[in-house]
Amino acid sequence: MGSDIEKTEQSEKTQETQTVGVHHAEVLGKSDLMNDALEGEQREHEMGVWEAAKLHPWACFWAFIMCFTIVMESFDMFLNTNFVALTRFKRNFGVETSPGEWSIPTKWQSALFQSGQCGAFIGVFLAGPITSKIGYRWTTILGLVLMNATIFISFFADSLTVLVIGQAFEGLPWGFFIANSPAYASEVVPIPLRAAVTATLQMSWSIGSIIVAGASMSYNNRNDEWAWKAPLALQWMFPLPLLILILFAPESPWWLMRRGRKEEALRSIKRLGSKTTEEAQQSLAMIERTIEIELQMGDAPNLLDLLKGTDRRRTIITCLIYTSQNFAGNLIANQATYFFEQAGMSTGFSFKLNLITTCLQFVANACSWYFTSRFSRRGVYLGGLAVNIVFLYGLAIISSVPQNVHTNYAVACFGVIISVVFAGSQGPISYTIIAETSSVRLRPLSTAVGRAAYYLTEIPMIYLSSRMLNTTGWNLAGKCGYVWGSTAVVCWITAYFWLPELKGRSYRESDILFNRKVAARDFSSTEIDERDNE
Repeated sequence: MGSDIEKTEQSEKTQETQTVGVHHAEVLGKSDLMNDALEGEQREHEMGVWEAAKLHPWACFWAFIMCFTIVMESFDMFLNTNFVALTRFKRNFGVETSPGEWSIPTKWQSALFQSGQCGAFIGVFLAGPITSKIGYRWTTILGLVLMNATIFISFFADSLTVLVIGQAFEGLPWGFFIANSPAYASEVVPIPLRAAVTATLQMSWSIGSIIVAGASMSYNNRNDEWAWKAPLALQWMFPLPLLILILFAPESPWWLMRRGRKEEALRSIKRLGSKTTEEAQQSLAMIERTIEIELQMGDAPNLLDLLKGTDRRRTIITCLIYTSQNFAGNLIANQATYFFEQAGMSTGFSFKLNLITTCLQFVANACSWYFTSRFSRRGVYLGGLAVNIVFLYGLAIISSVPQNVHTNYAVACFGVIISVVFAGSQGPISYTIIAETSSVRLRPLSTAVGRAAYYLTEIPMIYLSSRMLNTTGWNLAGKCGYVWGSTAVVCWITAYFWLPELKGRSYRESDILFNRKVAARDFSSTEIDERDNE
């Protein structure tokens, strides 16, 4: 009896698979669909960056709004790193290390820096399934509501313990924002604009850090609890306006097509910038064609699919690119104010220098738009990382000689340069690579798992960084460049052999390149026929 049931179930599965295969073959065999898809893809390939921006201003706007949600994670993360350098905060919650000198113990520094990342680690895993179910738009709105509520915990905290708990809860919606932003941004704009709009993620980090730097510098001289509570309260200026805007945002047409909502997808494409019904139909056909190709690999995506077939390679690349941000000196930028203090700068000057650094990072982010449109993804990533390797070792060497006023300023300058180079190269291009590498079918899950890998490595690295800089720890100051320079070399070698070049490729072409198992260095030179449906 049991054997008969198993045979019946197997027969039903086989029949369903055959039916699905026939359905896909019929869809991809439609001449009208194929012609529209070819014209839509060709049109995007022929566009320049400026032409695409002029034709799709609303797509750029909504991509930027979605990316701007990252400003909240940036704001809070940089705020915590500034708290440990804030005079009144140290006196309230720190220990006296010498007469008149106070410091937050290393374990509490690490807890403050890590708690939000722990919450975000959970958030990104929740984001994937939730987004697959309700879409990018409603998942982001849910995150903004949670963000508004969880800020209360940190604001009313009267101890480091409660503040750490508050940061952990705030981290949950961060996970939603960082998992969805690059995916949504890359899906709503044409091919030439993907690098520019995903690079705004790094710009949002800079905007958040600029606001934090200005607020911390302004409130550093206060001698009451508002020295740190006022900057915390500033977090409330982001969620509500963003929530109202995103209520009116169009959903990603790729997500809508994945759910079979073809008419809604067409309306979304029109709202994003298609001037004529014909152009909108062509863009829709291009999306439908790619989705039908990917559906042959399976439906109802789950986390295990990320480790199967060619998607395993794509998942590894996404995780490697995300985690490399923690091993190439970026943590110096994240703890800039404290780093400058350890380099011998006064507290007041450290805050001013941090503000200057964040403004320069913003400029570097803007310059990255040119770099990403002019040069290859691999070129920007490997070139920027190579430059920072040189500066990291230079920082370490200068910190190893007998210190004086001149060497202190040199160490601070190297810290600024490393932060700015990262903000103009490896930082923004990483989000572009991550958004382009994953398949459309698994994108919400892939970006979530990639960011989870980032947090998984960031949490111990934050502790290590705090130990290296803190006077109650190893007190290495600029000598940490030896550590970060060495880990950056490993990242460069790994990227050289694993990182593919996807500039100018449609998602269909990317799928084909991965399915053919093309070597990373051969992606740019491999030709794909416009009628290939692999």
